[in-house]
Amino acid sequence: MATNQNTRGGSSEQHAKAGSQSHKNGSSNRGFASMDPQQQRQIASMGGHAAHQKGTAHEFTSEEAREAGSKGGKAAHARGTAHEFTSEEARQAGSKGGQNSHGGGNRSSQRMSEIGKKGGQQSHQGAR
Repeated sequence: MATNQNTRGGSSEQHAKAGSQSHKNGSSNRGFASMDPQQQRQIASMGGHAAHQKGTAHEFTSEEAREAGSKGGKAAHARGTAHEFTSEEARQAGSKGGQNSHGGGNRSSQRMSEIGKKGGQQSHQGAR
């Protein structure tokens, strides 16, 4: 007995059987959702690159980026996958933050010391 071959390969009975099995558990072997995560990321990345080249990509405001980062951090902590900083990593991050808040680290520690001395001298003179 000959089986019917369709253009996708395999018999029509095989495709019917596979189709009915995939619909029993609510999944499908077709479409974006059925692809492996790495392939999904690759396709999504291409779309993102195209949108940026076309000028239609969403540009996050600093507020939107802050909110997104906060949500991601909360989700990671809830899942237990958040990065736990060592005391050294925390010290380095704090140092970088301090440099950025003082003009990107352009001021030397000597200059900062001079500014602090002047501020201290002026506050002591005002207290008299």
